[in-house]
Amino acid sequence: MSEFLSPLVYQLGTGGVLGFVVGYAIKKMIKIVIVVMGAFAALLIYLEYKGIVNVNYDKFASLVGSASGLSGKASEWLLPIVAHLPFAGSFAV
Repeated sequence: MSEFLSPLVYQLGTGGVLGFVVGYAIKKMIKIVIVVMGAFAALLIYLEYKGIVNVNYDKFASLVGSASGLSGKASEWLLPIVAHLPFAGSFAV
């Protein structure tokens, strides 16, 4: 029983710890990207306020609208990838 349980506990523990570390790193990277995008938007608004740049908000709104349409299409290819991720991850160990 011990010879069966020890490798199982090791694999589950290692997978759990590595999964936590990867998830934590991805979470931090996403936060950094969001902060950089927010700083860029704030800089753009400030530069427009000072009269250095001119922002066409109608065109910007249409650009954001088209980008949100792409997020719906992304789920079409992202869902199969996420569904097969555990199977593909089993070969990595």
